Amino acid sequence: MSLGQAIAPHLPYLRRYGRAISGSQASGDALVAKLLETLVSHPDAIDAGGDLRIQLYRMIHDNFGVIAEAAAADEAAAPDARIADARLRRIPSLARQALLLTAVEGFSEAETGRIIGRDVDDVHKLVADAMDEIDRQTRARILIIEDEPIIAMDIEMIVRDLGHEVVAVATTHREAVADAQTHQPGLVLADIQLADNSSGIEAVQEILSETKVPVIFITAFPERLLTGDRPEPAFLLTKPYQPATLRAAISQVLFFDESTVPA
Repeated sequence: MSLGQAIAPHLPYLRRYGRAISGSQASGDALVAKLLETLVSHPDAIDAGGDLRIQLYRMIHDNFGVIAEAAAADEAAAPDARIADARLRRIPSLARQALLLTAVEGFSEAETGRIIGRDVDDVHKLVADAMDEIDRQTRARILIIEDEPIIAMDIEMIVRDLGHEVVAVATTHREAVADAQTHQPGLVLADIQLADNSSGIEAVQEILSETKVPVIFITAFPERLLTGDRPEPAFLLTKPYQPATLRAAISQVLFFDESTVPA
């Protein structure tokens, strides 16, 4: 198997991680592009006897500082980058990366330590510090779009436990759009397939045509939304998910959003 064939299955998840730590599709995809450029020019950067997945995430980690500095130097940087920059002064990016690697990407603390160059105790503390600080900085009114009652209840409980307000739970495209118009949420959590066989993606597109609001999509097939070929969600959860995964995703999204207020 060629290196390209070996890397291909990991690309959607590398895009997800890159977008999550940087706050946008463009910045996240730039991290993945940088990784691919490095591998084209230096294929020996990958140790054939090592864990490929850990090595790829390590390269994203190594490139993050370079991409972040380039974005900060760009006077036309996106608003979400400027918002995040103000908040980043309170929380080191390394702590956010440790949080996302463990809670969203599913690495163990030991594997995360290999990616970011820290021991297990350091990783454990980084994750705890990241969650504490992000929770202090962010609170939002949240619309849940989910047609499975048990899943909707689980999401609502997690959201409320985090100190956020659930303004509505919608099960169809029509309900979702109406609830968004009525409640003007600060965050939308959206399933892809809804109760009346309508599309959660189309519901979100209609909501976004009227207002700007961050969205987290929840799907069992994240690779379908992470091809890199079209405008895509910066934040995506895979079903089934752990409460810590949802908590990390919500906190990360709100970290980049200007409407989020300090707790």
